[in-house]
Amino acid sequence: MSRKSKVESRKQTIVGRFAPSPTGEMHLGNVLAALLSWLSAKQQGGLWRLRIEDLDPQRSRREYAEQLMRDLEWLGLPWDGEVVWQSERTEVYEQYLNQLASIREIRGIRTDSLIYPCTCTRNEILAAQAPHESDGRIVYPGTCRPNRLSTFDFRLSTKKAATRLMVPDEQIEYTDRVYGLQTVNLATHCGDFIVRRSDGVFAYQLAVVVDDALMGVTEIVRGRDLLLSAAQQIYLYRLLGFPVPQFCHHPLLINEAGQRLCKRDQSLAVSAMRQHITAPEIIGLLAYTIGLTPTREVLTPEQILPLFTWSKIGQQDLCCSL
Repeated sequence: MSRKSKVESRKQTIVGRFAPSPTGEMHLGNVLAALLSWLSAKQQGGLWRLRIEDLDPQRSRREYAEQLMRDLEWLGLPWDGEVVWQSERTEVYEQYLNQLASIREIRGIRTDSLIYPCTCTRNEILAAQAPHESDGRIVYPGTCRPNRLSTFDFRLSTKKAATRLMVPDEQIEYTDRVYGLQTVNLATHCGDFIVRRSDGVFAYQLAVVVDDALMGVTEIVRGRDLLLSAAQQIYLYRLLGFPVPQFCHHPLLINEAGQRLCKRDQSLAVSAMRQHITAPEIIGLLAYTIGLTPTREVLTPEQILPLFTWSKIGQQDLCCSL
């Protein structure tokens, strides 16, 4: 095979990924995200990678990550290649943070750097929040954003400073495979966002973009609660010169009270379910819940592959009970 053919072949390879945070045991909602990502990548003849997002040393625990990997293998969802651990990639994130710092202009913004220190507390940001922001989003009002007349030197402050990235007043458009065309204004819907926390830990938005790009990820499958994050990440992909992947957000699993499943739902933790239900029963339950099968059956991920299509995945959150 010629060098050109090898490059073209590499470009055509679909690469999906599952990127959980080891802050608790994997629950049924996590399994749904992993299953859909695995099915989509494998049906296209692609690879499926695993990344452990253990950036936060205060909340992440190695034993949760190891249990998660055992659960994936038990469920019949093997990953390709070596596991990527974010906690081992601090120098990589530092490199790309420096690259962001070297950018002097974007969409009409001219400054010494697109990143700047921010000493605002969460309470201070909430106090400045517009009254209509009632859906849980916190749009940073730009309190610490520097300008050419007044700059802020965090080295002179007694407070620890987070690092924020300036965003322009710009519309980001992308087409999600499930939720269709999405239009997000960076300034009004997101605001300048944190790329490194005040304790030095790199933030999710920067780390996930750098890792997905360097891992060759071409397709991101995750819950619809991260729809807004896609716009911020697309902005970062473009700033850093990375290709933008396909986004596929899926509906969430909810309990009977209409609340999304979370790691506090111990009864739906995989480790608890393993005591009284088989892996094919769990996979079959999820396939039925999301509309891939007309009845609840006992199935493996391999058996679901021929049945999978994104056109069967709806937009409404789904109630799921054992």
